[in-house]
Amino acid sequence: MSNKTKYIFVTGGVTSSLGKGIISASIAKLLQARGYTVTIQKLDPYINIDPGTLNPYEHGECFVTDDGAETDLDLGHYERFLNVPTSQANNITTGKIYQSVIEKERRGEFLGKTVQVIPHITNEIKECIQILGKERSYDIVITEIGGTVGDIESLPYIEAVRQMKWELNNDCIVVHLTLVPYLAAAGELKTKPTQHSVKHLLEMGVQPDILCCRTEYKLETKLREKIAKFCNVSIDAVIESKDADSIYDVPILMKNENLDSVILGKLNLKKDSNIDLKSWEIFLNDLKKPNHKVNIGIVGKYVELKDAYKSISESLIHSGVANKAQVNIKWIHSEKINQDNINEIFNDIHGILVAPGFGSRGVNGKINAVHYARENKIPFFGICLGMQCAVIEFARNVLNLKNANTTEISKNCDDPVIDLMEEQKEISKMGGTMRLGSYNCKLNSNLIASNAYKANLIQERHRHRYEFNNHYLELFESSGMIASGKNPETGLIEIVEIKNHPWFVGTQFHPEYKSTVAEPHPLFKSFINASLINKKVNSSK
Repeated sequence: MSNKTKYIFVTGGVTSSLGKGIISASIAKLLQARGYTVTIQKLDPYINIDPGTLNPYEHGECFVTDDGAETDLDLGHYERFLNVPTSQANNITTGKIYQSVIEKERRGEFLGKTVQVIPHITNEIKECIQILGKERSYDIVITEIGGTVGDIESLPYIEAVRQMKWELNNDCIVVHLTLVPYLAAAGELKTKPTQHSVKHLLEMGVQPDILCCRTEYKLETKLREKIAKFCNVSIDAVIESKDADSIYDVPILMKNENLDSVILGKLNLKKDSNIDLKSWEIFLNDLKKPNHKVNIGIVGKYVELKDAYKSISESLIHSGVANKAQVNIKWIHSEKINQDNINEIFNDIHGILVAPGFGSRGVNGKINAVHYARENKIPFFGICLGMQCAVIEFARNVLNLKNANTTEISKNCDDPVIDLMEEQKEISKMGGTMRLGSYNCKLNSNLIASNAYKANLIQERHRHRYEFNNHYLELFESSGMIASGKNPETGLIEIVEIKNHPWFVGTQFHPEYKSTVAEPHPLFKSFINASLINKKVNSSK
């Protein structure tokens, strides 16, 4: 293989939400399956430094890497497909680009010159794109450019791509994802939106090398020939990307379209190695032919937007497949849970997961859900704020600390069983200041968590400001809520469990960030297994 890093850019046209992240991850999976080392990065056009301060309604889930970067949710797809961790360098925003350039200007690095979009901003973009290839020696770096071609915000990125194509020649190609819509009135697919999208790119000096055409129907040869002719690409580079039942079908569909072979040909890379997707195909087969079904309720306050909990829902799919089970998710808005309807809401639920979040909205509903799971012996999984709600519910209803709360909601409550972390108390800035990234956790043996992990020391990713108040630990443990995982350096309580309950686990960290197709997360696997047992026990009554 060549020692020279190759670069693939994935752009989008016609409309947003076509699935650039899934196409990028699928391309990476195919090239990885051929033996190449591959990574993917996302360039986001917004001016925020990162999505850490964005409301999930604005941007969906904020994904966190091992090194503490708050990133776009597409990085979750990259990790789930490739089973390779991402980092700070895998998500670049316009905010980061301009911040870096302005800091260089303040230091006098531009020798008094006028700082401009070209060359200074575009040079910074190119430097960020190439850092993964230069410092970590990947064979191929795939760069997904957020937004849609024609957006004002994306122009500097497209210009950087134009320059790199010119500078790197055969070491750089562009894959353009576009839409071929079906017009029911005409009874046919229409190629004009794709033609206009490519025209936008050509106006900016970029000729796409490959077109991935999203479509609801089969892209016949005549349509492929028409697209190829009007968009200046070879017919084998017009790729059908038909709607799939699952995102995990896409690598196989792209393989069937020979996308990996076309890419390798255009990059002058060897394509004679066999492609190994055996484990992926086994996963897909198990996904589509489950032996069991189980209903899981996800309790959260952003359930109208499923992307707010993307890593959680995908982790449930992975762990379902590991248990030969189809996981049916019931999305439950925490603000709508009350004592009058709680029995009806959870009537057919075999496991309850209380999701992360910030702020007071919907917390009472989450606490009610915890209480229901604890009292009715339903497997319970609480993540971050979900774990904190479990602690509050236990304090109020078992320890009889009726005014127990988190100081995030009630600053002067009588019993702050959840309190602001010491290192957070002097922080006034919001962005990038939480406890972020991977930390150690030491597990107590012979409990649910240690049995799931089959390890004594683990590393998990965090994103929080508040923690279990250790002043109350002895009282909790003497009454049946056990700290089964602690940070060995700080004593921070990472995991709580309840004795005499089939499966009750709360984690301060976010296990969903580390679940992949190849390695479903052990806690999620254990949770689904417990939920299946619960279903079996209740069905036999």
